[in-house]
Amino acid sequence: MERPKGFLGGSVHDAALRTADVLAVLTPWPGNTLAPGTPEERSRLIEVLRDYGESEAACLSPADLTDLRRSAARLRPVFAAADAVAAADQINALLAERAHPPRLTAHGNASGWHLHVDSSDDAPWGEWFLTSSCLALAVLMAERQAPPAAFCASPSCGRPFVNIGRGPYCSPACGTRERVAAHRAAGGAVKG
Repeated sequence: MERPKGFLGGSVHDAALRTADVLAVLTPWPGNTLAPGTPEERSRLIEVLRDYGESEAACLSPADLTDLRRSAARLRPVFAAADAVAAADQINALLAERAHPPRLTAHGNASGWHLHVDSSDDAPWGEWFLTSSCLALAVLMAERQAPPAAFCASPSCGRPFVNIGRGPYCSPACGTRERVAAHRAAGGAVKG
């Protein structure tokens, strides 16, 4: 799904995609080569947040980065949930612990109207990320009646992704690679 570069206040799907992309930077998975706390990790995180319209991301302090990493780690069980009930339980527990009453904001007309469930427009980065991610994932789950996110089932990948019903892989490329490997393992290799 295409989104305008740098647009804040986009769709729930965009917020869920942002969650997966931030987890891809801040949490371990086979393809993540970024070491925690390094300048490369910080630069990549800033790039991802800016891509989703967070222009103030360049101001992330080391404490903000640590707080965001903690929040990302707390979201991992939502992505790892085996089924809808487990995903809902994880999301509900995080919302019960951290969410505030929903409110609409346009950040002083700097963006489109969108919902927040953090404590304020100036909430710490980690609080904002955790609550906005849970809200987006909860809405997607209510719409689809299925787990909203997962980790790619390809052993060589494992990337976090938003579940849009294409199966257990983050991309068609991962799915094809795994199907070809299974075919070859079953003795169906093409002779050349």
